[in-house]
Amino acid sequence: MSTRQEIPPAVVIATGYLAGAVPFSNIVSKAVRGVDLRRVGTGTVSGSGLFYEAGLKPLLIGGILDVTKGSIGPILAGRKRPRLAAVAGGAAVVGHNWSIFLQGAGGRGISPSMGAMAVNGWHGSLVLLAGVALGRSVRLTSVGALCSYLVLVPVMRNQGGRNKAFAAVAVVIPMLVKRIAGNEPAPPESRIRTWSTRLLFDQDTVPSLSWRQRKPGVD
Repeated sequence: MSTRQEIPPAVVIATGYLAGAVPFSNIVSKAVRGVDLRRVGTGTVSGSGLFYEAGLKPLLIGGILDVTKGSIGPILAGRKRPRLAAVAGGAAVVGHNWSIFLQGAGGRGISPSMGAMAVNGWHGSLVLLAGVALGRSVRLTSVGALCSYLVLVPVMRNQGGRNKAFAAVAVVIPMLVKRIAGNEPAPPESRIRTWSTRLLFDQDTVPSLSWRQRKPGVD
């Protein structure tokens, strides 16, 4: 029998959230360009926003850190507590999307989701990455990301059963909620249209420009 003392679940989940809440993309953006991502573009603190403001090299740094932070909670949970690891991964996504360090602002969660799934079910990371890559190849990154969210749970259920599916649900729910909630409340006179636009194209408001001209943040 192992004598190693397990980390209490509350500590694991709290650590997962706090790790996820560290806004690496914004930190890198400020360090390299002096730009607060909340004040430009869509207002989303994401790898996409970092790329548009600072370029590829800063994106690689911020992106790697944003992915890695999603794995911290699941690693602390350990393999013997898969449900706790799943919740800790979801907590990292919640922290990224609604960061305590950014007064509730944040990204869309796909980067920490990849990190969480790398620990909880590596197939899930490939699904998310493929969705973003395929979407970006046809200039529909947000749609590609949405498709990956929708297929993630059944793919993980097929690959690893209920625990893997639960890990997928834990990251998908906060990503979908943030996608619909956006960065600002929906106008009362056009809530349904706004929510639909956010769900499909990840844009906070109904655009006046072509959706191919927009720069949604999906990370």
